[in-house]
Amino acid sequence: MTPSDPDLLALALDWHRTGRKVAVAFVVQTWGSAPRAAGSILVIDGEGGMEGSVSGGCVEGAVIVEALEALEDGKPRVLDFGVSNDEAFAVGLACGGEIRILVDPVGGAMPIALLEDLVARKAQTQPVAYVADLEGGSRTLATPDDYPDRFRLDRSGVEDDTRTFVAVQNPPLRLIVVGAVHIAQALLPMARACGFAPVLIDPRDAFGSAARFPGEEICDDWPDEAMAALGPDSRTAVVTLTHDPKLDDPALQSALGSEAFYIGSLGSTRTHAKRVARLTDAGFTDTQIARIHAPVGLDLGGRAPAEIAVSVMAEIIATLRKGT
Repeated sequence: MTPSDPDLLALALDWHRTGRKVAVAFVVQTWGSAPRAAGSILVIDGEGGMEGSVSGGCVEGAVIVEALEALEDGKPRVLDFGVSNDEAFAVGLACGGEIRILVDPVGGAMPIALLEDLVARKAQTQPVAYVADLEGGSRTLATPDDYPDRFRLDRSGVEDDTRTFVAVQNPPLRLIVVGAVHIAQALLPMARACGFAPVLIDPRDAFGSAARFPGEEICDDWPDEAMAALGPDSRTAVVTLTHDPKLDDPALQSALGSEAFYIGSLGSTRTHAKRVARLTDAGFTDTQIARIHAPVGLDLGGRAPAEIAVSVMAEIIATLRKGT
């Protein structure tokens, strides 16, 4: 799944439920400068209507033709296309490439019950993958236990056996920031650019104002209440920036009791030592407290708010992708 494809499988199910014939096309593999990444999705109905993209426009027409034929016989199609240099330039690329695409008709190669289960899991923000045997025809669902590296890296594609295609459908990434300080002003748009949905928590009206953070989602509840409502999961990073134990500590305690994949807190080594003592007194173990990245961020040597934001975002991404 790519950031622009979050609801296309739910859309395919909705179209099917309204009586439309539907096929789902996935980018299976790419070589060279292919316009769309593996896992990208195009949904096609029996009248040739479509949503999504598998190529940025250069092979969609051919895919639709194949999809309409698949809707007639219920059988999948594995299609190979070469994108010429001229076509690639037209969709914003420097040079061409090759694309392999799987077309699965809903109710045929893609069982309806399987699609319903997949959409239901996504609605519950459960990570799930659609797995297709490109040669044998079987279709199953998988979890991060089955393909841990693919889920961690958000990387759909074909396994080494050259026949098993795994389309990863991860929940959205979120970043919860506690403290509407200067660093947060740089961090929130940076997080969004990296594919995270940021949420800012600060009960202090003068800090967490729309004027200081235009267009951002701002929660003015106390951090423990806000964190309970937001429910950090395994796709959530939490960063506290206030330096104020009354605000940071409740947020950290909530985060330590969650599945958040990253927890970071601003402050010097001395500040963190005091924080560790308070959390220990509150009943947290050394192992739990060790989940906190503090001082927050990679040591890039920066001191300006934007530089600190870069270091925080870099550490979050390294933790997500490398498991460090």
